[in-house]
Amino acid sequence: MKNSFDEKILDEAKDWITANQSVVLATVIQTWGSSPRAVGSRMIVNDKGDFSGSVSGGCVETAVVRECLGLLKENKACKKIEFRVSNESAWEIGLACGGEIAIFLEQIN
Repeated sequence: MKNSFDEKILDEAKDWITANQSVVLATVIQTWGSSPRAVGSRMIVNDKGDFSGSVSGGCVETAVVRECLGLLKENKACKKIEFRVSNESAWEIGLACGGEIAIFLEQIN
C-alpha cells in the first residue's frame, strides 16, 4: 500500500536535489514507550535547513534538523541518533513524556 505522505516527501526531496540542494532523509527506526510518530515516519531536511515531514514533534525535530545539517557539513553518508528519556537533555528536547526514539539519517541524491 502506498503512503501519499511519504510520496509527497520523496517528491519534494527530488525537487530539492534537482535544484542542486543537499538532502538528508530522517527515518524513525525504533520507538519505545510514548512516541508521537510511528516507526517508518519520515522527514527530509535540505542544506538550507528547510524540512518537510515529521519524525517526532517540537524540540526533537529541531534537534533532528540540527543533526541533519551537521551530517551534511561533515559530509557523512549516514548516522543513527537516539533520544532517550534517560538522557540529561530529555526535558530540554521534549521527551518528558517518557518515550525513546531512534532515527536513521542518510544523505540522498
